Amino acid sequence: MSVSHVTTHILDTGAGRPAAGVAVVLSKNDAGTWRELAASSTDADGRAKDLGPEQLEPGHYKLNFATGKYYTDLQTQTFFPEVDLVFEVTGPEHYHVPLLLSPFAYSTYRGS
Repeated sequence: MSVSHVTTHILDTGAGRPAAGVAVVLSKNDAGTWRELAASSTDADGRAKDLGPEQLEPGHYKLNFATGKYYTDLQTQTFFPEVDLVFEVTGPEHYHVPLLLSPFAYSTYRGS
């Protein structure tokens, strides 16, 4: 299978390892309504490479991460039951949107 136009990975910075088994959903904003395009989960390396087509049209997209279930499975309390990252696709280049996660904080950046 080819790599999606949008990929992600999650690093559990609190545990110092990749976050495996986290459900991830890619959605597109169509006239104010979010439409699901693809769903996946992170692999053992914390990566999701199969989130939709190889090419997306320009627009606003969202990655939703099911972080609550991830921490519940680890028997760890978290403040964030889910994380939504909204970003804009403007061209054909690859978009990598990582999530750095801990039970009570998260951050992100435009990856490569």
